[in-house]
Amino acid sequence: MIIIDGSLGEGGGQILRTSLALSAITGKAFQVNHIRANRSKPGLMRQHLTGVEAVMKICKAKTDGASLRSKTLSFIPHAICGGEYEFEIGTAGSTTLILQTVLYPLLYANKPSKVTITGGTHNDMAPPFDFIKNSFLPILHSMGASVEVQLIKAGFYPAGGGSISIEVNPSVKWKPLSLLDKGNLIQEKIVGVISNLPATIIEKEVESIQSLSGRKFPAVEIDQQKSLCPGNLVFIFEIYENITNVFTGFGEKTKSAASVGKEAYLEYARTLANDAPVPEHLADQLLLPMALAGQGEMRIVEKSLHFVTNIEIIKLFLDVSIDITRHEAGGFYVNVRK
Repeated sequence: MIIIDGSLGEGGGQILRTSLALSAITGKAFQVNHIRANRSKPGLMRQHLTGVEAVMKICKAKTDGASLRSKTLSFIPHAICGGEYEFEIGTAGSTTLILQTVLYPLLYANKPSKVTITGGTHNDMAPPFDFIKNSFLPILHSMGASVEVQLIKAGFYPAGGGSISIEVNPSVKWKPLSLLDKGNLIQEKIVGVISNLPATIIEKEVESIQSLSGRKFPAVEIDQQKSLCPGNLVFIFEIYENITNVFTGFGEKTKSAASVGKEAYLEYARTLANDAPVPEHLADQLLLPMALAGQGEMRIVEKSLHFVTNIEIIKLFLDVSIDITRHEAGGFYVNVRK
């Protein structure tokens, strides 16, 4: 059994999610101690427990410690079974993080799967649905994964109540990723998501972005959603030949529309100032499929503690080498090989 220190590195939920996915795929049991030790509320919260229960159901695993606020979990997987599943978080916790937990095991299942997950769809501190659909999944498709997602209903904090569906066709014939440059720019645009709030909020966010950038973006779209409670985000899309990057500002009661626009712009500007194609959050999420492929390379904007921690967990389950070096053109070069 693999023993994992949950306080390692950034000490958050990603340690658990990566461990669950790779345990199911490799058949290797694990025990993680000090779960989410570096968070203000350590242990399994509702969202993390749902992830445990989801993978447990998919691979008929035996567990000990699968309860709220538990700081230790043991997990013994068995065969992965595809089919139809429904998972309800019960809070506004992130449906997309549950998606990224169950997705990889289902690619190794015995038959296709359809999964519905209920909770939050556009969460701060988690990848929003628009990012998953437009930035993350196209790269997985290019690597050979057959996965489709659909937003059924938007869900925002604190009410949640949103849902997404995922269709996964088993595929283990990974193609190695080579993502070293963006390619030619195809389009830049701003997309505002709004629910149960006036659309003038989006206008102010767009004004903030355009003022900070010193130019007018050629395309602006407003995505009106229906949800249980008010919600708002603003995205900057950078669509290149080889990658689509999505930068996000999250609306909150305590934030002005101008500050939400500024949040998206600053994330966009950090990446724009660096020639590397893969921004921080996407880089972290591409590590696992690259490791499963056993080969690949990418150039990333920055090497975060989250990124380095994920590498350490992956190496506990998979016999791969993941090397990171500074790249002469900017950012870091990441090479994965068996």
